[in-house]
Amino acid sequence: MATKKKALKKSKLRHAEYYDFQEIQDKLYAESMDGKVFTKLVEIITLPENIKLAYRNIKKNKGSKTAGTDGKTIQHLEKLSEEKLVALVQRKFSWYVPQSVRRVEIPKDNGKTRPLGIPTIMDRLVQQCVLQVLEPICEAKFHDHSYGFRPNRSQQHAISQVHKNMQLSHLHYVVDIDIKGFFDNVNHGKLLKQLWTLGIRDKNLISIISAMLKAEVAGIGFPEKGTPQGGIISPLLSNIVLNELDWWLASQWENIPTQYPFKQTPNRNGSPNHGNKYASLRRSGLKEITCVRYADDFKIFTSSYSNAVKLFHATKDWLKERLGLDISPEKSKVINLKEDYSEFLGFKLKVIPRGKTKQGQTKFVVESHVREKSIKKIKDNLAKLTHAIQYPKNATHSEYEEIAKYNAFVLGVHDYYSMATKVSKDFRGLAFSVQKSQKTRFQQRLKTAAEVEKNRIPCHIANVIKERYGKSKQLRYVRGIALAPIGYVKHRHPIQRKRGVNSYTAEGRAMIHKQLEAVDMEILHYLMRTPVWNASIEYNDNRLSLYSAQMGKCAVTGAKLMIGDIFCHHKVPRSNGGTDAYQNLILLCGNAHRLIHATDPNTIARLTDSLNLTPKQKTKVDKLRSLVHVESC
Repeated sequence: MATKKKALKKSKLRHAEYYDFQEIQDKLYAESMDGKVFTKLVEIITLPENIKLAYRNIKKNKGSKTAGTDGKTIQHLEKLSEEKLVALVQRKFSWYVPQSVRRVEIPKDNGKTRPLGIPTIMDRLVQQCVLQVLEPICEAKFHDHSYGFRPNRSQQHAISQVHKNMQLSHLHYVVDIDIKGFFDNVNHGKLLKQLWTLGIRDKNLISIISAMLKAEVAGIGFPEKGTPQGGIISPLLSNIVLNELDWWLASQWENIPTQYPFKQTPNRNGSPNHGNKYASLRRSGLKEITCVRYADDFKIFTSSYSNAVKLFHATKDWLKERLGLDISPEKSKVINLKEDYSEFLGFKLKVIPRGKTKQGQTKFVVESHVREKSIKKIKDNLAKLTHAIQYPKNATHSEYEEIAKYNAFVLGVHDYYSMATKVSKDFRGLAFSVQKSQKTRFQQRLKTAAEVEKNRIPCHIANVIKERYGKSKQLRYVRGIALAPIGYVKHRHPIQRKRGVNSYTAEGRAMIHKQLEAVDMEILHYLMRTPVWNASIEYNDNRLSLYSAQMGKCAVTGAKLMIGDIFCHHKVPRSNGGTDAYQNLILLCGNAHRLIHATDPNTIARLTDSLNLTPKQKTKVDKLRSLVHVESC
């Protein structure tokens, strides 16, 4: 299955290496691990390499095309020369005063709205510069059980840890605590003190971050508390606030010192095995607890109801006294997982009896479902996508393009929610409703696979759809174009995070690059969602097939293809009789593509030097240039 090839998105890591800023980040991480105090960080933040890296990282972000209160987008920065952009950002840091933040309301599942703050594009660039320096310092200080908005961590890793706590550690009582309006109630003074405690003691930088927190919200005024949702640096700041909670909870069990220094042998995923230490603590009468946190959504697991109740009140009081945060009484509770479900990241989970252990005790395993609210949200999105297929916006939005978006959405939903043990059952009812709706909407345009084969209807099915859904009887076609079946999905176990993976150590990056040898499904989904307008179906289908066949790499340089830098090149141009056939297409990175078409000697020389081609690669380029009737370079 294609999901087995899913790799981590590491474009930011590639960019850091490209701009030669990785070594500085590695040094910051190592020094932070050693407890160093940082007093001159603005000097690093304003380095030209960091500013250029920040620009590249925000350039391909979809939010870069959203204007702030000044009406400017990334297109305004694109017009500046490299030198002017660097000088402009450096001047900003010499006396930083943020512009006002544009406020928009985002609908929530419960019908209410969530305020989102959109800084100006220049303030976003400044925040990205700060983020790239603060992140390695903070990563060295963050607790291992937090998973949200951190490099090399995901919701899948958090769910995997939850499964481990429930099924392997037998922690069947959970404390669910919902912080009331967390992002809106963060105490600015407390946050700045927490930065100081982490070793970030550059007073100039502290004042810049303070200014970011207090930036005027257009039409509202100057906030006295809270971190603006929508700011690039806000997720990091929210993790800094709750990192203190993580370590306090760890001090209640896993970090309790023991008289005997137990030897720790690593587990298969690289994490230390504390089995002997924990066994000793259990014999002492202490109750085991552990926490899993994703942003402000966290769960505390323990082994008894009485201990869970104590933890509930202790955590509630600690949040109020230490962080000035209140909990939501109606959403916070103690749950016995043998009897009730606990909701987390779109799932609801409990444990059910399943057989006996060797000692004759009842064995409990995790049972998880897709949350009802998540099912409704998926159903609503599918209805909108189905409507878009039925009524394409205009001539440039063909049925094929809308079907590509529909299929990409289904693939993404399956990739994520397949972690639920009962996902097949949950999606069965959803599939019935969706198929009924599509039959009504598409009528004679909708065909089964059997009807397509029987009537010899010309059909198009992308490789990724054929590989995953080709054997499904639920597969349907609209005018011969395959629709991914929402009901054809089976459970897969969430994968645990490998502890050695780290963006800021050479050994950790080696593990990341090894994972990147697989096809990046996120990029494949992106290509599906964004077919080339006015190009043929054959062209767009072959573009997807080539990405898989080339393992996501440039056919000339062998470098990983990244979103925004993928070009599908006709070997023989269409103007010379070339077609959209698979054999006539090839995927290239931007510089390789420009080199094939370049005619100016200076441009050719510059591109050749930047690509650093081997003799074999140069021969390939010359062959491709000859096909477009351009002289060898």
